Amino acid sequence: MRILFTGGSGKAGRHVAPYLAHRGHQVTNADLVALDHPDVSDLRVDLTDAGQTYSALAGLATMAELDLPRPPAYDAVVHFAAVPRILLVPDSTTYATNVLSTYHVLEAATRLGVPKVVFASSETTYGVCFAQGERRPLYLPVDEEHPTVPEDSYAMSKVAGEATARSFQARTGLDVYGLRINNVIEPQEYAELFPAFLDDPALRRRNLFAYIDVRDLGQLVQRCLEVDGLGYQVFNVANADLSVAATTEELRRRFYAGVECRRELAPEETFYAIDKARDLLGYEPQHSWRDVLPDPRAR
Repeated sequence: MRILFTGGSGKAGRHVAPYLAHRGHQVTNADLVALDHPDVSDLRVDLTDAGQTYSALAGLATMAELDLPRPPAYDAVVHFAAVPRILLVPDSTTYATNVLSTYHVLEAATRLGVPKVVFASSETTYGVCFAQGERRPLYLPVDEEHPTVPEDSYAMSKVAGEATARSFQARTGLDVYGLRINNVIEPQEYAELFPAFLDDPALRRRNLFAYIDVRDLGQLVQRCLEVDGLGYQVFNVANADLSVAATTEELRRRFYAGVECRRELAPEETFYAIDKARDLLGYEPQHSWRDVLPDPRAR
């Protein structure tokens, strides 16, 4: 597939864009900063500018395409570009940048007839991650039907992006899939970050004790590209297990007393339900911190 990947130079994108290229896709990274990866083309684009966004999607991706009889069209857009969290720029800038760039990408893609858009939403939409003070989910495990009522500018922008995506999909009938991505973890971060998480599970409370390995995120995006005909969908994206050594029952007693549990959970099962991605996309996470670090409970 010929793919325009926005935000391919970010923490998740710099892994997922090459992952897709290594699986035979032609990937163009549309970003303000170059990725400089030999298998990915770079195009500097300000996605808050409607003209630049449209031009990027309508234009050539490589010099080699000059030899074709006509410019080819993109088969898919993967939209990861965003201000990635609060407290990097003022809240108003976070919201405006993320909402406007998502609108421009969806408008250009649908007007140009790109048959599939996969866009990054966020775990933060459920209102727990960046809440002021203590917030707990309404029930466990947290699935895609859980209300999205955030308080912060980043999560607000992601909820607005989902509403925008649903509207463009309703207008066009194209496939538009949103990914509510949990805390992204690079392979080297298991050794860097997770010992502290294993010692103090409370450090992971705001992430619902979940995480997503960038390699499994790549797999999920690949599955989105392969599975057609789902219309508008949102999917929770996480690994299958908890990001801490405590069991689900131990965490429920300590952090979620009184919170409804709607089904039985395995001892290491994530509270961030990925059943929908498994069922509709055939997603199955392959990685875990347990492959790298010893479980302290086994000592």
